[in-house]
Amino acid sequence: MLNKLIGLFSNDMAIDLGTANTVVSIRGKGIIINEPSVVAVQHDRYGKDKILAVGQEAKQMIGKTPLNIQAVRPMKDGVIADFEMTERMIRYFIEKAHSRKSFIRPRIIICIPFGITQVEKKAVKESAISAGAREVFLVEEPMAAAIGAGIPVSDPSGYVVVDIGGGTTEIGVTSLGGLVLCKSIKVAGDRFDKAIMDYVRQNYNLYIGERTAESIKIEIGTAIKLEKELKIKVKGRDNSGLLSTIELGSEGVRTAIKEPLKEIVSAVKSVLEDMPPDLASDIVDNGVILTGGGALIKGLDTYLADIIKLPVKVADEPLLAVAYGTSNVLNQAELLKLITNE
Repeated sequence: MLNKLIGLFSNDMAIDLGTANTVVSIRGKGIIINEPSVVAVQHDRYGKDKILAVGQEAKQMIGKTPLNIQAVRPMKDGVIADFEMTERMIRYFIEKAHSRKSFIRPRIIICIPFGITQVEKKAVKESAISAGAREVFLVEEPMAAAIGAGIPVSDPSGYVVVDIGGGTTEIGVTSLGGLVLCKSIKVAGDRFDKAIMDYVRQNYNLYIGERTAESIKIEIGTAIKLEKELKIKVKGRDNSGLLSTIELGSEGVRTAIKEPLKEIVSAVKSVLEDMPPDLASDIVDNGVILTGGGALIKGLDTYLADIIKLPVKVADEPLLAVAYGTSNVLNQAELLKLITNE
């Protein structure tokens, strides 16, 4: 009873704590924060750290900071790589989202990758509690992605969701409010970026940074041959140390990201091979749904469908599917109980 009463005055929130972006929703208000998971830290001569910026402002500093300032991504491959910075980042987003007028600490639901260890789960919970949460619930990413993509997860019918995020790709099979099968691989958006950086260096002798590679991926990244090749001007530093500009085509990017795409397809096929026969017939009808930023790579649905011989479609708002799913769990008490088993 007391919890219900407290809940009336608390700005409960849902956090999609992603490798690339952190999205925060408030119950009844929807998404209010969508910023990169980056923290800019200044180191002074006494060995103390000072947070200069978090989110979008910090991301602008990547690759451009002086020696005493470092732009840190505390999440790596879908898990916490730097616990202190993650806690500071969560605290920043909670303080930014939570009403200063409210004295009641919020309940928070945090989305986590499938398969992280109990130690890592505990670290996420402790980070949120230290950052000001009253109570913390964890939801696995494939389930949140499925809910956000509009899949009726509580039905006795099987659905496959492939969430291609920044650090991990999660492939989940949902039925009756749970994950029947799931596989998580550390091949996703960051690997695409690195593959593009390596390709440009090896083929054009040009060194580019993460932000440039990400822009190339977004602008002309494709999994299939396009009818009309897209081109983009790319600036960087060549082998002689001089600044240079090249023209890069979508065919080059397709070649660059071919290997990471093959690894994702291989993981999808391994999940399909382990599918219980009764669920397999559902998947033939329902197909595969793509979510996450990686789903926006041009022609990825066609590329995957040609290989696995099943219908593949991209969710309506793939970038926000996990955030929407986490937010939906926050707003529905029965769904929260079903999904988190709490």
